[in-house]
Amino acid sequence: MNSSKLDANTLSIIEKKIKLIKSAKGAIYLVGPIKLPVTLAGKTVIFQWYCWLQCNEVTENYQRIIEKLSSVNLAELQQSSVLVYGDFENDEEALIRMHSICHTGDIFGSKRCDCGYQLDQSLQMIVEHGTGALFYLANHEGRGIGLFSKAMAYVLQENGYDTVEANLQLGFVDDARNYDDAILVLKALRSNPVTLITNNPRKVEALKSAGMDLSGRTPLWGDISEFNEKYLSTKVVRSGHLK
Repeated sequence: MNSSKLDANTLSIIEKKIKLIKSAKGAIYLVGPIKLPVTLAGKTVIFQWYCWLQCNEVTENYQRIIEKLSSVNLAELQQSSVLVYGDFENDEEALIRMHSICHTGDIFGSKRCDCGYQLDQSLQMIVEHGTGALFYLANHEGRGIGLFSKAMAYVLQENGYDTVEANLQLGFVDDARNYDDAILVLKALRSNPVTLITNNPRKVEALKSAGMDLSGRTPLWGDISEFNEKYLSTKVVRSGHLK
């Protein structure tokens, strides 16, 4: 890795785009906003993109943090990010989506779940509404058990287990996801109320428990097929998802 020091001009450019957010585990370093043109429903839509990194060290000496990262292979670690649309900081009404990464659904378009559909629909809903943000949570794969464990859970599901049973049999809880860091980032970007796009009551409770002003909930169902019908039913019957 390149361990050379940043020159003054490079450091000045980057420092203007870094924000320090203190957390219980140390600090969250938020980079952005960065202009991100996204193809959505055949059109190019301009979002503002942020990415964040959890770090034990709390310092506003960003040069120190940046230079330390050059010796760490962040490509082997997962970092979350958020796509922001409209005047997210100031507008009275905003839609948000806490979207858990789904390697198979979001990238490959798998029909075993509805994650890819929910990702696309959430972005469209936010754009149509005029203001909002989609948080893409990279450490949430398989409801927080990771991609390899999710693959093993899929093996069990192909042998009759439902989503919850598969996770439990592998020694995990039904849902291991945590929203603390994402909510801290949300609070750093916006203080006004938000409407949450979700069917999951645990996401609603996470925001309320963190003191976020929640003005409502918008459900998101669809893309039901023979491949995910049991999966979607399990969400309601076993995990308490709302319609």
